[in-house]
Amino acid sequence: MTVLTSTPQESLQQFFGFEDFLSGQEAVISAVLAGRSALAIFPTGQGKSLCYQLPALHLPGLTLVVSPLMALMKDQVDFLVGKGITAARLDSSLDFNQVTAVYDRLQQGDLKLLYVAPERFANERFVGLISRLQLSLLVIDEVHCISEWGHNFRPDYLKLAELAKTFAVPAVLGLTATATPKVAEDIRQSFAIAEADCIQTGFYRPNLALLFEPAGKPGNEPDKALLRHLTEKKDSRSIGPSIVYVTLQQTAMEVARMLAEAGFPARPYHAGLKDEQRQEVQDWFMDSDEAIVVATIAFGMGIDKSNIRAVYHYNLPKSLENYAQEIGRAGRDGLPSTCLMLGNGDDLHVLENFVYGDTPEPDHVQDFVDHILNQETVFSCSVYELSGLFDMRPLVVKTLLTYLELEGVLQSTGPFYSSYSFKPLRPSAEILPRFDADRQQFLKNLLSCAVKQKIWFTIDLDEAMQRTGSPRKRVIAALDYLEQQGDLVLKVSGARLGFRKPAHAQLDIGTLKQGLVERFAQRERSDLKRLGLVVELINHAGCKTEFLLRYFGEERGGCGHCSFCLQGENALIRSRGNDETIPEQQGLAEALQRLRRQYPQALSSPR
Repeated sequence: MTVLTSTPQESLQQFFGFEDFLSGQEAVISAVLAGRSALAIFPTGQGKSLCYQLPALHLPGLTLVVSPLMALMKDQVDFLVGKGITAARLDSSLDFNQVTAVYDRLQQGDLKLLYVAPERFANERFVGLISRLQLSLLVIDEVHCISEWGHNFRPDYLKLAELAKTFAVPAVLGLTATATPKVAEDIRQSFAIAEADCIQTGFYRPNLALLFEPAGKPGNEPDKALLRHLTEKKDSRSIGPSIVYVTLQQTAMEVARMLAEAGFPARPYHAGLKDEQRQEVQDWFMDSDEAIVVATIAFGMGIDKSNIRAVYHYNLPKSLENYAQEIGRAGRDGLPSTCLMLGNGDDLHVLENFVYGDTPEPDHVQDFVDHILNQETVFSCSVYELSGLFDMRPLVVKTLLTYLELEGVLQSTGPFYSSYSFKPLRPSAEILPRFDADRQQFLKNLLSCAVKQKIWFTIDLDEAMQRTGSPRKRVIAALDYLEQQGDLVLKVSGARLGFRKPAHAQLDIGTLKQGLVERFAQRERSDLKRLGLVVELINHAGCKTEFLLRYFGEERGGCGHCSFCLQGENALIRSRGNDETIPEQQGLAEALQRLRRQYPQALSSPR
């Protein structure tokens, strides 16, 4: 691979068109180029990507970027390629030919940057290939997801620290916009990052007005308050692009319809829409100077729009981290922007139920472990089948399987599909003569396993392996090849995860089960505490900005541009159905009582 001999300052101008680094960028880049791991805690939109894109040009090997955001990966690869930088991505939107082309470029040493989702590391072929390459830097975007103390924990991230050791990568760069001091310490310990190489530029944004109008007095419900604010901005011709965050998909539909009926250009966005619908809304928003998107938190990650003039929270956010990240999308151009929190006490019940839903019952956890331990040495499972069998959300099932991997109980052999179907585009009489005698016989045996439905043919892979005398990989490779040649269209279903159980001389199953139960108990308690802190922020009779900054480890006096500093008074959060104020810790206290009943041993033990 070509390595630049220019200085980082010269590369900044030549490739990215900037004269100067933003705050914190140069310190992070210097650490990485010196071979030291680093953590960059920068606000949303403050140039985290440059901290690895520029060093990648100066490092001898591959820079591997782990990101959970498919849209962001595509946008950044397109940007880099447009700058003449060799970059690619591997994600679920690529077809077989595209994936193969990326693998070929990796083997030829033709890429400086590769973007992948964390799930990619469950693929044994990918891990094997990366372990053979010269890897100069491992970048982990949204690195707070690795911490179980964090607000957006993802089980796939837990394995990244071990993978960094497996790959013997010289340096790791973690990137996040939202990390409390405790989460930052967790990240530093996971990747052996020196305290001096933890670069935090500060969360304070002087152009953001933090306003709070939780539902209280009659006539001040979130919909009426939202309409009033938007109408005032429309009348003053200062409405600009806006995001309205809600908790539920149905609420996104209803609020968008309400705003549209009132004459505002509003559209909903949520995970329940088809991919093309979400892309259409996103493109519409990016191209407009007055669009209003009413969205769940599925919207906004990777959105690079500098002139968002307002962010409204129709419902309460689930944590201060979420709140900080979401308001951080406003006013990136430095111009004044509004961040208005509405919501009411009823939102707490919805958000608490989400937390409870992510906590499995202790006996279900124990039964789950027994079920896994009773499998064969090599086995596969379906996340959705296990979800139904043990009454757990799919994310909880994935988390449990990851915990068992980290405990050494399981080893992943990679994901696969249990069912393959194809639709012929050419008759076999045209396909077979292209191959030599041995391959013709192999394909005849393979295609003889196909059972015709109405249009599609299904193939039993176990039968195909037996008839062809070939391993599974060869059978699937043959089907993939025929699809590449335009001989058929392939369809897969029945996603499964493969595992191997290593031999254990002694396994204390009781301790293992109790440890898993305690782990989920701690997670639930942390999530409920974060929700309680949202109420504390609203009810805080003081500078709201100061309260928020203190949570992230910063100290400053009054801001002069939050609702308390501007008005000198505080609107307390109340339930929608009555005039009763919600105490800061009411929801948390009730939840902890439930936890003590459910997890007496977990909550009584010191942590």
